[in-house]
Amino acid sequence: MNMRIAAVCGALGMPVAAAPADELLERIPSTIEAAAAQYEGMLAAIQGDPGLPRTTAGGKRVMVGPKDWTSGFFPGSLWYLHEATKAPRWREAADAYTRRLDSIRHFTGNHDVGFMLYCSYGNGWRLTKTPDYRDVLLDGAKALSTRFHSAVGAIKSWDNPRWKYPVIIDNMMNLELLTWASAESGDARFRDIAVRHADTTLANHFRPDASTWHVVGYDPETGKPAVKQTHQGATDDSAWARGQAWGLYGYTMMARETKNPSYLAQARRIAGFLAKHPRLPADAVPYWDFDAPGIPDAPRDASAAAIMASALIELSGLAGGDEGKALLDLARRQLLSLTSPAYLAPKGENGSFLLMHCVGHLPGGKEIDVPLVYADYYFLEALLRYRAAVRSTPPK
Repeated sequence: MNMRIAAVCGALGMPVAAAPADELLERIPSTIEAAAAQYEGMLAAIQGDPGLPRTTAGGKRVMVGPKDWTSGFFPGSLWYLHEATKAPRWREAADAYTRRLDSIRHFTGNHDVGFMLYCSYGNGWRLTKTPDYRDVLLDGAKALSTRFHSAVGAIKSWDNPRWKYPVIIDNMMNLELLTWASAESGDARFRDIAVRHADTTLANHFRPDASTWHVVGYDPETGKPAVKQTHQGATDDSAWARGQAWGLYGYTMMARETKNPSYLAQARRIAGFLAKHPRLPADAVPYWDFDAPGIPDAPRDASAAAIMASALIELSGLAGGDEGKALLDLARRQLLSLTSPAYLAPKGENGSFLLMHCVGHLPGGKEIDVPLVYADYYFLEALLRYRAAVRSTPPK
């Protein structure tokens, strides 16, 4: 309701219709409180272990070292808890686990440096401006840049003999480290690499319906695509859910960072493919692959939902208008599902991770219907983004 009309009605003693309650906004404080309690249990359980939590297997927590691609997500989640609560204990824990990744600043073994460092050191720098965090991030951007090949126009994802030069859609997520490094250091080469990679991916990774292949294998001599596959999906032509989420998030982020309208248009196309997909379940938590065999009994992937929701919230602001409202509504549906008992773990269960029912690599027989640390990270990010987006929306 217009605030001026509301004030006049109130002065005249006329009834004023209350603004509709936002169920998700009302749930966020208790969800953050539950997440903090769960992660306090996690910290107590892993005390003395030099690793970082990734998932569970056989009912036991799986810990990994710094070079695992998921290593940055746990410290990143701790930073989000610090941001949400302002409690010093979360800053202390986040700093301690972030610093376990110091060696990654010079790691050139794969493209995941952005996941490892920007989720951990990047959030730490954003929230605290600790000088040595900046140094680690800039070193990491230099290390990541060594994997760029000018003839291909993209950063090589893996050193895997199965492909001469594989580039996966997940790699879009690592570009934010480069755009940040360019703005922070003044070195335009970082940004140029990110833009070339995004342009190459835009040209070669997507099907006409805006769905994405997982892997494009290039010929490094010609720079041309040699093979297109969906390594972690149901088939090469299927829409692997987390891959679609990576693409949505990556182009939304690049639209924000560069203001390039082609990136915004691509993010909107991907969002449209997902939002209108006939096999998106009613609770908006996707099956592990939109073309998975066995639907509706196929496993769900809460990690894909969390990544999608976080991206949709940001995209809603970039798109604006009725489209933006519809995108925010879809993110709200997803987060209402993820904050419900169907997906949010009870205290002390689920290995002390937050979300249940995620899928890592089903064709490989790995991490099926388990918690995943990156699901927790993007879930917390999405909750904070949603709260900020709703609070910043002017009343009507």
